[in-house]
Amino acid sequence: MSSRRAWTNAALAMCVFSQAGAADLTVLARQIRSSDGQVKLMLFDREEGFRKEEKARQVVALPAVTGNVNGVFRGIPPGHYAVIAYHDENGDGKLNLRFGMFPKEGYGLSNNPKLLGPPEFKDAAFEVLEPGSQVEIRLDY
Repeated sequence: MSSRRAWTNAALAMCVFSQAGAADLTVLARQIRSSDGQVKLMLFDREEGFRKEEKARQVVALPAVTGNVNGVFRGIPPGHYAVIAYHDENGDGKLNLRFGMFPKEGYGLSNNPKLLGPPEFKDAAFEVLEPGSQVEIRLDY
């Protein structure tokens, strides 16, 4: 497919997307170890403020269940996003850290990257181009 044709197809998809309005993004959080507390999903659309819940574009809180939970971010326009999921097992409303750096509760990021340091937006970024997008995140404890 020529680059001109690919660009035209992408432009048409964007027009259909915007005509239909913003879409929903479904997130499947996997491997939740208990039904204690809640699972929080945070959607970010830029590097600035990434990992800070108050800077998230949207936050969804769901009752925790052992296994998997689905959450939905509504009204998402096309663009680049990253999702952080964490299991707030003790229900205190935050991801608890050891030494201010290492998560004590289960967490995960879109793309399920293997990290050697604090996650960055680019590690978890993905593109939403069409309605009905879905992301799967594996929680690590």
